[in-house]
Amino acid sequence: MAKRKSSWTKEKITRYLNEGRGQGELSEYIPWLKVQDFSSRGNVTRLQGWKTNRKHEFFSNLERNYFFLLEWADEILDIREQFPLDWEVTSKIAEEKGIPHSIDETTGTLIPMTTDFLLTIMKNGSRIYLARTIKPSIELENPRVIEKFEIERDYWERKGVSWAIITEKELPTDMVNNIQWLHKFFKHESDEDKLLSLEFFEKLKQTEYKADYKINDFCNKFDEDYNLEIGTALSYFKYFTARKKISLNMSGKFDIRKFKVSELIFTEKGGDNIDSISG
Repeated sequence: MAKRKSSWTKEKITRYLNEGRGQGELSEYIPWLKVQDFSSRGNVTRLQGWKTNRKHEFFSNLERNYFFLLEWADEILDIREQFPLDWEVTSKIAEEKGIPHSIDETTGTLIPMTTDFLLTIMKNGSRIYLARTIKPSIELENPRVIEKFEIERDYWERKGVSWAIITEKELPTDMVNNIQWLHKFFKHESDEDKLLSLEFFEKLKQTEYKADYKINDFCNKFDEDYNLEIGTALSYFKYFTARKKISLNMSGKFDIRKFKVSELIFTEKGGDNIDSISG
């Protein structure tokens, strides 16, 4: 895929606006920054979202890991990453505070600021917004980073939106890994998978009384009985867990070899509290 020049110009900003970047909600939202815009940007990731049904753009593993937690939290309604701030407002804030606003040294163009995540959540029956910036904790020792965060903090305060910084210290490693293990199995690949997975689920519920029956063994037997490729039944197990029809302890480290069918909890709804991950 061709990469675009990373220099900022007024023409580039106008083009982004005309493309609808930073606008829309859910599947219609277009991030201000995309992975394809940069020739090299480290650990970049694009993931299909559960809640938004669109591809999300991440420029670090830390952003991606936080996204996994947001996907799991029931209270999150919408996730908008790489959200642009009004540069006229950020420029004014920077001037008032005596903080240099970032500019492109090549073109002299003011560089639009972004917030890593703008979240829509449901709280006490009302829709509210949260702005969250993701940064490795070591970078909080950088004075220039703190200056730019002060502009961002003031920007969201003026809009009445809660803003906070999230570092790796706020992200529970086991839970992140567990959601990542499930994430790509949220949807079936075919109509045949839909039918077979329902058969799998019914048989799994009927087997729960067998105290020593391991889930791994059950999945292997289901693959064998139905002449399926090895791992197919496990993907069905991941699907129903991702859909929260099967409730597991997401805060503990998963070991599929040790899970027993009798330990499973079958439920119509599950989820974790947003308070533990929103900062």
